[in-house]
Amino acid sequence: MAERREYNNDRNGGRPNRRPRKKVCAFCAEKAAYIDYKDIARLKSGKCLTERYKILPRRITGCCAYHQRELTTAVKRARHLALIPYTSD
Repeated sequence: MAERREYNNDRNGGRPNRRPRKKVCAFCAEKAAYIDYKDIARLKSGKCLTERYKILPRRITGCCAYHQRELTTAVKRARHLALIPYTSD
């Protein structure tokens, strides 16, 4: 005989976990054709970099694959030109 499922009652009232809402790409929403590496404020203010200037992954930023690749290229170009640091001490 199959056993009954045990639900975690303290979080969401005994219901099974629901899938979180899918994040929308911020660059697609703004219809940005190109991510400019010189626009440091946009790279920093958006949820693209950590406080230690590491590039956040797609599952956290919510970017689509196309814009995540462009974001990575833009950050690497900005680092090469010393617009943003490689690491934060």
